[in-house]
Amino acid sequence: MAATIEKDQWQGVRTSVRETGDRFAEMVATAKDPGAEVTPNWSVAVTAAHVTSLAWLNTTLLGPGAEPLPVPGLTERLPETTVDDVNAINDLTLAHFIERDPQVLAAMLRDHIGTMLDSSEGRDPSEPLTWLGGAQVPVAGLFAHLLNELLLHGHDIARTTGHPWAVPSKDAAYFFEMFMVGLARNGVGRLLDGGGPPRDRRIAVEFRSDYVEPVTLVLRNGRVTAEPPGEDTDVRVRFDPAVFTLMMFGRVSKPRAVLARKVSVGGRRPWLLPVFLRTLRVPS
Repeated sequence: MAATIEKDQWQGVRTSVRETGDRFAEMVATAKDPGAEVTPNWSVAVTAAHVTSLAWLNTTLLGPGAEPLPVPGLTERLPETTVDDVNAINDLTLAHFIERDPQVLAAMLRDHIGTMLDSSEGRDPSEPLTWLGGAQVPVAGLFAHLLNELLLHGHDIARTTGHPWAVPSKDAAYFFEMFMVGLARNGVGRLLDGGGPPRDRRIAVEFRSDYVEPVTLVLRNGRVTAEPPGEDTDVRVRFDPAVFTLMMFGRVSKPRAVLARKVSVGGRRPWLLPVFLRTLRVPS
């Protein structure tokens, strides 16, 4: 299934990254207690450092001549990284990237996002880039991934600080359509290795939302690929992208998402969805 990212989608995700990055940076820079706990072991400042490090890493992926993150051995570890290794990579990065001043981090985040925007101007948004585990992510997917990090961790910080924070479904949809589907279209490499023994049985899950084009993701022999929707579908998922993403990353419980009718599951074999999601998973 060929990857196609339209011009308006490309401009949309770029605008959302810039605007969401600005409001994230402003929230961090004005936090009254940067040491307040956001998640276990991560304060407001540490969370901001994590997101800033991701933006910095993206500048090196988009422009090989960019200044690398000051993390010894990181470049060598990335090709072997799987979803289950991401927390260790985060720990390694935060041990060496030691800036914790919220105002400095906010300025760095804005600068790195600006560099991402400048270095990708005029590029094909569907161009694949080698990412963690050798996965191939389209240029636009790199922006969608950072946007998702900004939205999720902005949500976390806002719960601690009481700052208002919105997760627009339109923005959350970019992560599903450009990043998740982009990976399936271009190749996941070894990123999803470790999700249980590969099964020869084909599992096809159709995803539909008011915010994305319908797509079927197929799991077979441990590999996830993308296909147009068809009749040979095991599971059908209809979702609101904001709640679906918050659910996938553990910010909203599955029962709450279903009871709110923001995620619904049907089809001929809905019981296969948990098997599918053991492979197509996100860091815990």
